[in-house]
Amino acid sequence: MNVTDRLKRITGEAQNPAGGKPSVDAKRAAVVSDLRRRIDAIMERRPQRAEPSPERVFPEGRARDIVEVIDGLLLENDRGACFVSDGVLLGKEQYGKTTVAEMTRFVMDHLALLARDQRLAGFDPADALFLDTETTGLSGGTGTTAFLIGLGWFEGSSMITRQIFLRDFSDEAAGLSLLREIVGEKGFLVTFNGKAFDVGLLSTRFVMNRIVDPFGDVPHLDLLFPSRRLLGHRLDNCRLGTLEEEILTFRRHGDVPGYEIPARYFEWLRRRDGELMRDVFEHNRLDLVSMAALAAHLSDLVDADRRDSREIEEDLLAAARLRLHRGDERGGQRMLEFIINDGSAGRTGTTVREAARELSLIHKRRGEWDEARGLWERMALQWPGDLFALEELAKWCEHRARDYGGAIELVERALDRDGMTQEERSALLHRRARLLRRCGRDQE
Repeated sequence: MNVTDRLKRITGEAQNPAGGKPSVDAKRAAVVSDLRRRIDAIMERRPQRAEPSPERVFPEGRARDIVEVIDGLLLENDRGACFVSDGVLLGKEQYGKTTVAEMTRFVMDHLALLARDQRLAGFDPADALFLDTETTGLSGGTGTTAFLIGLGWFEGSSMITRQIFLRDFSDEAAGLSLLREIVGEKGFLVTFNGKAFDVGLLSTRFVMNRIVDPFGDVPHLDLLFPSRRLLGHRLDNCRLGTLEEEILTFRRHGDVPGYEIPARYFEWLRRRDGELMRDVFEHNRLDLVSMAALAAHLSDLVDADRRDSREIEEDLLAAARLRLHRGDERGGQRMLEFIINDGSAGRTGTTVREAARELSLIHKRRGEWDEARGLWERMALQWPGDLFALEELAKWCEHRARDYGGAIELVERALDRDGMTQEERSALLHRRARLLRRCGRDQE
């Protein structure tokens, strides 16, 4: 068989001998040919692709450049140029329940606790750099660009904002160079979900533009995590918008939805109409102010030396538990004592009960039995049938006072209460049986 015959055989084009039985290859070729005819018929029925519609034409003067809409200027550096808009919020300006001046007074020890980074304790509020980005996509990745980088910091009782805008992607290197310069002048970062999104995205962009990443080992307080820990128990979610309305008592009006912002930027690239960006700049600016207000609120919330009860008691309990979890037992103890002893907090509330339980266990771990027993007795009196208090008092009577009769009486009181699980009841019955045996041995 020559080369031509071999090719015909492979492609199914070999002819059958006259009157011969069709070969397998011939059958395969027939099937392929039939499929081709069907595909061609379908393609012929498809409508032809329409010509792209001509680009929309705007009347002269309708599309306004960014410098005509946003107060700012073009800033040039050795990597190019970008648009920069600066703003000032005076200390007397009100934002929800707080003023800008009050935002500047957060305690650095408290921020160190929230960030779980003791390095923050050595800084001043003026060293904080608030950062928030608006991006071309909401999922991150190497193809996502931060086209608007919002920055904020304190000067005296005022807050300064600086927004770096990329008129197009060629401005990115200049914008990142400016960002790098500002980060180098500040001590630590404050973001909201920045560890998972903003900072990682910007670090990627620095690498892709061959600019040294300035973030490196910069201390970073991401407000999302302490917000969840301290406030999540009473919120549907911990989005920044929810925290604004429910915690900071601030409501935005006419705000552009976050999911719409990437499309706004791509429309800007097409139309070059600065009006498209007006709401985006305001959205970004309010995010920065919200972060400053939230940082101040969380700082106040974890204050272990408070003298008033402006905060909701459930939030104070969450703050006390945060201090305990972070190893600050003395600070957590002071907060628990405040919840228990502050008359305006509602001494019969569930929160006070939980605080008394937490505090009694601190005293128990330290061997401070008088203090622990006093709390258990108070709980048993204030909330009759409290299983935790009755059990702990029974243990104290058995192991510390050797008062087995008193321990049995407490167990009997606990068994009389309703709503116990089978496991709890079995444990109490086991304890009572053991106590009865011990009483019998002592009587012998």
